This record gives sequence, C-alpha cells and structure tokens, in this order.
Amino acid sequence: MGILTRFKDIMAANINALLDKAEDPEKMIDQYLRNLESDLGKVKAETASIMAEETRAKRELDECNEEIAKYQAYAEKALKAGNEADARAFLEKKQNVSKKLATLQQNYDMAAANAAKMRQMHDKLVKDINSLNDRRDAIRAKVKVAKTQQRLNEIGASVTGASNDLSAFERMEEKANRMLDEANAMAELNSSEADSDIANLEAKYDEASSVSATSSAVDDELAALKAQMGL
Repeated sequence: MGILTRFKDIMAANINALLDKAEDPEKMIDQYLRNLESDLGKVKAETASIMAEETRAKRELDECNEEIAKYQAYAEKALKAGNEADARAFLEKKQNVSKKLATLQQNYDMAAANAAKMRQMHDKLVKDINSLNDRRDAIRAKVKVAKTQQRLNEIGASVTGASNDLSAFERMEEKANRMLDEANAMAELNSSEADSDIANLEAKYDEASSVSATSSAVDDELAALKAQMGL
C-alpha cells in the first residue's frame, strides 16, 4: 500500500492551496500529474498481481471442492457396487482433502477482498487523474489569460509613461510660449519708452519755438506802442 502514499497525500490536501505556493501553477500541476501517472503504473502492476493471487486462490478452492465431490461420488459408486471397504477408503480421502477446504476458503476470501480494494483504488486513481487533467486545462487557460492581462498592464504602463512625457512636452511648450510673450511685451515696452523720449524731446523744442515767437510778437507790439506815443 506504500505506493499510494503520494496519491493519498495529494488528494487529502487542498490542491488549490498548493498551487498558490508555486511560482508556475502550470508546471506544478504537470509535475503532480506525472507523479500520479507514475503511481498509476505501480498500482496497475500491484492490482494485477493481487488479482492473479485471487485467481490462483479461487482455482485451488475450486479444485479442492471438485476433489471432495469426486471422492464423494466414488464412495457412492462403491456402495452401490457393494464394496463398503472401497467406499470407506474414498470417504477417508474426502475427509483428508476437506481439511484443506477451510484454509483455502479463507485464503480466497482474503485475496478477493484485497483484489476488490486494489481495483477500487485503481479506478479512483484513474478517475482523479482524469479530473486533474481537466483541471489542468482550466489552469492553463487561466494562466494564459493572466499572462495576457500582465502584458496589457505593462503596455498600459508604457502608454501612461508616454502620456506623462507628452504632458511634460506640452508644459515646456507652454513655458516657451510664455517666455516669447514676455519678450514681445518687453520689446513693446522698450519701444514705447523710446517713442516717449522722442516725443518729449520734440515738445521741448516746439515749446522753445513757441516761447520765442511769443516774445518776438510782444517786442514788435511794444515798439509800435512807443512809436505811437512819440517815445
């Protein structure tokens, strides 16, 4: 029964919990299945051996019963023939053979019970392996989906990074535009200051000309007034 130890341990444990501890669930379930299939080969060999023992025990039991029936029949024939001594001899032989019957029956019953248990274990192992094969396909499908999702997450992270870079580029562009606007504003202010200086300078000379013209007119009017008064 030692060959079923691994099988019993695995089936008694929570397979999903074991797989959670594995780095690669797909490889882990494959390894479990390889172990179970190896055990199945041993179980088959052991089951065949025990079934052969059952067959041998059954054959020996049948042969004993046939031998008992044979001597019984010979004893009856001897009595019918009037040979009581011969009948006694056959009955003695029958009794000697019958002494083995209880042991042979016990051997057969034990062999039959062992064979039944082994066939039951064999059938359960085959069923569980088939079940795990189906679950392996489901696990592989889940792992494939998970890996695809991981790739999508990585791509999404890359796109997010690119978006961040684009946002940074837009900020730099905005900063450049602001610098250009400030430079243009400064140029405009500088130009306005230069024009103001020229205007002030022009006003200075325009005012001087105006004062000079006014002064000249006053002098002319004063001279004319003096002439009129005879001064």
